[in-house]
Amino acid sequence: MTYTRRWGDTSHALCSLTAALASFAVLAAAPAGAASALLESVKQNPQVAQNLCSQLRALNAQGVRSSSPQAVAMVAQSRNVSTQDAEVLTTYVVGLYCPDVR
Repeated sequence: MTYTRRWGDTSHALCSLTAALASFAVLAAAPAGAASALLESVKQNPQVAQNLCSQLRALNAQGVRSSSPQAVAMVAQSRNVSTQDAEVLTTYVVGLYCPDVR
């Protein structure tokens, strides 16, 4: 029995990879100290990422994308960071912790 992988089987993985790569591209453009400390805090406490994923899934259920100004503002306010840092954090968390979030 042979297994043939179809494009549909890999699209989710490709979206995850694309999101992760996008987060690293955003990181390259962000001030090193701020973004690094923010992302390190998420790495050290994955529960923070899971909570953010839950908040973003709730927004998705309302038809709001994680990259929307509304979502970015929510993350910026809840984490007490700038909107630029919130964009970086959101992209990083979605790419690595909850690729199902749109």
